Amino acid sequence: MTFWRFREELGLEDRLRRSYYELLRDELDQHMIQCGLMDSYANFRASKKPYPYVEKRELKPRARIPDMEYECQNVFLVIFLEDTIASEHKKYIRFFDQNKTIKSNLLRSETLPLAEPYDRSQKYLDSVHFNDFLKGLLPVDYALLIQRDPSAQAQNRYGLTHFHVRIDWPIAEAAEDLARQLRYISKDLYEKGEKYAEDIQKKLFEYYSLPAMVGGRRTAAVVAAQYLKRIPCISTIYAASCESRALIRISERGTSRIVIIKLTDGEMAEVADSNKISMDQLKKNYMIHKEKNDGVFLFQAIYAPTSHSTPPEDGKVRELKSDLSWVRVDSQQIIPKPGVKKHGPLPVTFIYT
Repeated sequence: MTFWRFREELGLEDRLRRSYYELLRDELDQHMIQCGLMDSYANFRASKKPYPYVEKRELKPRARIPDMEYECQNVFLVIFLEDTIASEHKKYIRFFDQNKTIKSNLLRSETLPLAEPYDRSQKYLDSVHFNDFLKGLLPVDYALLIQRDPSAQAQNRYGLTHFHVRIDWPIAEAAEDLARQLRYISKDLYEKGEKYAEDIQKKLFEYYSLPAMVGGRRTAAVVAAQYLKRIPCISTIYAASCESRALIRISERGTSRIVIIKLTDGEMAEVADSNKISMDQLKKNYMIHKEKNDGVFLFQAIYAPTSHSTPPEDGKVRELKSDLSWVRVDSQQIIPKPGVKKHGPLPVTFIYT
């Protein structure tokens, strides 16, 4: 049972809003890839440092990611909601008047160089200056909140309404919420003992395809994704991490990770041949850079839940078995460069080769 409604269950007005949200999300996806990965790759090149390509083993479910931070890798956390968060949720999603994206707050925080005259419309996704506005705020600590404009005059207008948004819901409560949903407990996280509770908290991260107790922004992304199930609309969370060198995307469709990989000439030929395109087409529309004889590409791994991380059909409480996987790799793709519109993802087998 989902916490959000499918398109067929919506009225015509909400269907229009869903369509508009998904259209804007497609555009935002492109910008997040550019800022999180393409610009990071450019940072390494500008610093004359070798890019730390993600190893195949790091993309497997339950894999451990090396505990190393790369300062050239851009980091951020962005929450994009289909609707508007009600004020009752401010206890755990910390958005207030003092962190609204208004001129006085931005000046006080000194986070963004403001042009004169100040353009108040630049915070809206339909503004020609939005991408620049968003890029300027991405390095700010904590999260950025993009949601539907709550004013009655702009029913389907979306804007970056708040910056420096803290996610303050405890991990234990998020794990308890998920465990009740999946029927591993009936009420309380500690009802089956402390060890059981610790295992469930680790499984919370695995459910979102991340190693247990990862760094700050990724932990906030996991907790936010679980908390936002309390709001009956779809949402998308983007987390860029300097340890994982990945753009993590959590939505109603599940979790995906986009990373930068390197392919040899032989591997490129294999990808082109299996997808019935020419090498020229592959390089023109998918390759983001050439390193000697190798090509650099964007790779996306999409994860899906197993039967152990979906609610049981009989609805009965069941016992947690930590060794059983909660996530599997659902698909693997080479994706087009940002801005390429006529070509779609290319299915590949990369992680387990």
